[in-house]
Amino acid sequence: MPDLLLELRSEEIPARMQRKAAGDLKKLVTDALVEAGLSYEGAREYWTPRRLTLDIRGLTARSADVREERKGPRTDANEKAIEGFLRGAGLASISEAQVQSDPKKGDFYVAIISKPGRSAEEIVAAVMPDIVRNFPWPKSMRWGKASAKPGSLRWVRPLQSIICTFGTEHEETVVIPFEIDGIVASNVTYGHRFHAPDAITVKRFEDYVSSLEKAKVVLDAERRKDIILHDARDIAFANGLELVEDEGLLEEVSGLVEWPQVLMGSFEEDYLSIPSEIIRLTIKTNQKCFVTRPQVGETLSNRFILISNIQATDGGKEIIHGNGKVVRARLSDALHFWKRDQGDLPDLETLEAAAAKFGLDLKKPLDQRMAKLDALGVTFHAKLGSQGERVTRIRALAAELAKITGADPALVDRAVVLAKADLRTEAVGEFPELQGLMGRKYAVLQDENASVAAAIEDHYKPQGPSDRVPEDKVAITVALADKLDTLVGFWAMDEKPTGSKDPFALRRAALGVVRILLERGVRLPLLEVIEAWIENATEEVTFARSPASGELEIDLLAFFHDRLKVYLRDLGARHDLIDAVLTPETDDLLMIARRVEALTAFITSEDGKNLLAGTKRATQLLAAEEKKGTVVADSVSEALLKLDAEKHLFAAVKAASAEASEAIAKEDFRSAMAALSKLRAPVDRFFEDVLVNDEDAAIRANRLALLRLIREATGTVADFSKIAG
Repeated sequence: MPDLLLELRSEEIPARMQRKAAGDLKKLVTDALVEAGLSYEGAREYWTPRRLTLDIRGLTARSADVREERKGPRTDANEKAIEGFLRGAGLASISEAQVQSDPKKGDFYVAIISKPGRSAEEIVAAVMPDIVRNFPWPKSMRWGKASAKPGSLRWVRPLQSIICTFGTEHEETVVIPFEIDGIVASNVTYGHRFHAPDAITVKRFEDYVSSLEKAKVVLDAERRKDIILHDARDIAFANGLELVEDEGLLEEVSGLVEWPQVLMGSFEEDYLSIPSEIIRLTIKTNQKCFVTRPQVGETLSNRFILISNIQATDGGKEIIHGNGKVVRARLSDALHFWKRDQGDLPDLETLEAAAAKFGLDLKKPLDQRMAKLDALGVTFHAKLGSQGERVTRIRALAAELAKITGADPALVDRAVVLAKADLRTEAVGEFPELQGLMGRKYAVLQDENASVAAAIEDHYKPQGPSDRVPEDKVAITVALADKLDTLVGFWAMDEKPTGSKDPFALRRAALGVVRILLERGVRLPLLEVIEAWIENATEEVTFARSPASGELEIDLLAFFHDRLKVYLRDLGARHDLIDAVLTPETDDLLMIARRVEALTAFITSEDGKNLLAGTKRATQLLAAEEKKGTVVADSVSEALLKLDAEKHLFAAVKAASAEASEAIAKEDFRSAMAALSKLRAPVDRFFEDVLVNDEDAAIRANRLALLRLIREATGTVADFSKIAG
């Protein structure tokens, strides 16, 4: 079967767009071919900075003929109905239709529509121009004289040539010559723009790849990444160093070069006085280079790895020299930021009011930056006030949370008032991703308590499912306060995530709260915390609805429940067991998790199976009678218990309930379930010996009340009606 080779070559495609664009090309082309009636055995996409390539194997040479019968109106239908039928079927007159009879509906028209198959070449030529013209680039441009014409081609960068060849492995391939804005598809491409600028004629994918390789182009992005990674490791090792690996940077630089050449540069050791994180970000952000470190230890070395697209005749000396000049200039700026942030601000006298508000010491650089943040009135959100007002809210909330977490309240307060101070440092201004981390470094420099310094960095954590969770009680407290302030604040404004849109990362913040509570064993009454926030924030926050309605609390609690479900399911918990212990008003997430854990372990045991079976039998009958409106007594009357089986069940329920309640008070949910599982035998005997729907209405109501006791007793552990099985 024939294969199709497609290449779209342009000027440099931004590295961040290449992988997705190649995937989009594959999907758009294969979907269009399949929709047109073709099939294929396999397809793979490739990309370099200057080309998107698609290799489709085993493409059918022709689409199948199609014969379709389209039913029309009755033969005695009005003229308009018949005209509509003719238009839809593509018939010139009704004489071209056939008449069929139906015993019930009478005679009606049928159009026999035959569509002959088309060759793959014809289909490709038909679909490709639209795919290229409507390609989903995030950003695109027009160029040249044609750009002045309406409807001219837009592409991420000027499109220069197109390859489109088609044929079997052993036969001569043909070119499918479709045209887009004067560019006609051919079998000609070009290699490396400096090393091999001459035209290359290709037939099929295999010689296309080998020809590009000879022309200094490595087509496969994964192979380029592998070359870069291994050569970088080797050159670092040869110099007694170790590469500091960075998957994101590796992906990016592999999209910047077609013929990767790995070189090593250096900078003065004096710059190593700058924190490693700043050095790494400076070199990565500005020059797309990797840093190295000694083979023993975590500090960086003064050598960096750069990736060139040119195999220079001088061994890369000029390239290394040019990159080194830029790296030194950037590190000089970084050193300046680092030193400036440790010095005094020039306008300390204007910061005294802010310092007094937060108990700051203006002799300390980080305190000065917090005072400046407040004095400037930097806005956090138009409806939530300034950063200073936000810190005030977090401060009040953290003070309450410290009572729960057991953290030192003085240290918590100090950590809160300094947590956002590094937002006014020049280092964070240059590299926003360092916020928190730089705050910790500056806190250590001014001799803050170790817990305070740790909390400044860790209060942003965890920032995702794989990020670490704070361990220190002070950090736990500040992290919870920070995330809860964000969540309740945006809920107050009714700025909740919708669908896939979550611009303020509120799902991440809620998952962070869930992880802290569960992984650090914190019992937190969320509804009380939310209410406390509302009481403290009514002045500076613009509420979208009345804070007194209670809607905000319940709505936000439901959001926490959703995040908790996701977290527990990822850990392997069954959804029905989560639903069985989760009620809309339950706000102690740690207890929910512990109940689910205990129920998961218990429900597969013999006792668990007994408890589930016995409870379901009782509660299903009760629910059916309640639905019918059958009277159920308010309580069980011992005087109306006539049979030994119901007397025995009543005694068993009372004993099991008492034992379960005692276990629940100790938060021993497994023991509570074990106590309730003892009801299985008396429940079975009850159903064997007792007719619930007795003719005597009072006895019937009393027996139903006995079944309700079972439901209430087991309901203290879980809603067993929601458990599958």
